[in-house]
Amino acid sequence: QMEVEGMEDEGPSSQSELPASTESKEFSIIITNLQATQQLPADLQSSTPAENVCVNQRAVDKLTEGFLSHYLPDLQNSKRALQELTQNQLILLDTLDQEITKFRECNTLLDLNSLFTEAKIYQNKLVNIRKEMIMLHEKTTKLKKRALKLQQQKQKELLEKEQQRERELERERQLIAKPAKRT
Repeated sequence: QMEVEGMEDEGPSSQSELPASTESKEFSIIITNLQATQQLPADLQSSTPAENVCVNQRAVDKLTEGFLSHYLPDLQNSKRALQELTQNQLILLDTLDQEITKFRECNTLLDLNSLFTEAKIYQNKLVNIRKEMIMLHEKTTKLKKRALKLQQQKQKELLEKEQQRERELERERQLIAKPAKRT
């Protein structure tokens, strides 16, 4: 039989006991998995049958403790670094959302500015159209007055011509010799 002993006589390991927090649960799970999956190298398995191998539990525990003490700090540092990266990513996502909101607000303000500019242009056009309408109204009023004056003047001239003609006819009648009445 092959026994793995001698580990009992070595001094205390760097980790004499596992922490009692949630990490200790992780450690116990890792230890259980290591113990369940622990196998001898292929050349030992072929030379000695599995039932003849005797492994000291204390040696397995110390080897597991040594393995964990060697790799666990790096794994914990990696875990902390990943948590920090995740937290930083969340902060960056929040910041990005805020910046996107700011850009949308800026675009909305630009749209509002262009609308106000457009409204001002159309207001100026309306003011110009109103001025033109007032000017056209004044012109038509003046033209109507002038047309009325011309019509009145024409009627006056026609009336004067008619009166002149009547006077001339009357004068001609008076100038025409009238036979004298015999008495």
